[in-house]
Amino acid sequence: MAVGGTTCLNLGIKIPFGFPVSNFKASPKSFSSLSTSGLCRASQVAEFFPTVSPEVFVRKARLEDCWEVAETHCSSFFPEYSFPLDFVLRIDRLIAMLFGFSIPNGCQRNCLVAVVGSRDEEACLLGTEELKLGGFDGRLSLNKGYVTGILTVDTVADFLPRKGPLRQRRKGIAYISNVAVRRRYRRKGIAKKLIMKAEAQARSWGCRAIALHCDTSNPGATKLYIGQGFRIIKVPEGANWPQPKTSPNVEFVFLMKLLDV
Repeated sequence: MAVGGTTCLNLGIKIPFGFPVSNFKASPKSFSSLSTSGLCRASQVAEFFPTVSPEVFVRKARLEDCWEVAETHCSSFFPEYSFPLDFVLRIDRLIAMLFGFSIPNGCQRNCLVAVVGSRDEEACLLGTEELKLGGFDGRLSLNKGYVTGILTVDTVADFLPRKGPLRQRRKGIAYISNVAVRRRYRRKGIAKKLIMKAEAQARSWGCRAIALHCDTSNPGATKLYIGQGFRIIKVPEGANWPQPKTSPNVEFVFLMKLLDV
């Protein structure tokens, strides 16, 4: 859910390792700290290239991303778990993603991933675009990249207020959930890229708005969403609006953003 995901913030081969030479400064002290054995340690090299970071692209998740998506989800939402429980949890999430998602007729769901690697137009894809499993594209890539963040966007509207006395499912509103970014890639704008891609996806579905829930104990996440144009929607007194099913002591704010369709 967006709540858990934002809590963990603060879902051809291209090597864009460029950095401005003017920003590169090496002190005598940093040179003296190098090993004299002739071996170059990764941690030592990192000291010389503090601004180097690979370019990140956002695309729809494919079947080949399943394990990394499950791993990102579990390590972000349940960092306190250790082996073997963390491994069992990853297997459980993997099975749920592949076989546990049922999408009502007329609804859409996509899992988006931020990857270090090739863009979709540069990827060598095998398979047919019509093949889908859960929220995943069934095609495989020979140069898929490394998953750094995830996000789910759908029009199922399970966590949106129902419409009318018959409690009909609302249409035209997309919902964001399961936002997570791997620890080493946080504070690099990846969450914003995922949200922007989710908004573009919602527009392509004809949605006029997009919404999410955010944990009230994470004001940084709320600030991030507000900065992206979301606004907090106050729940009417006495209203029983649906909320994500997490720990009973977790409270949420409901945010929504109007889209320019």
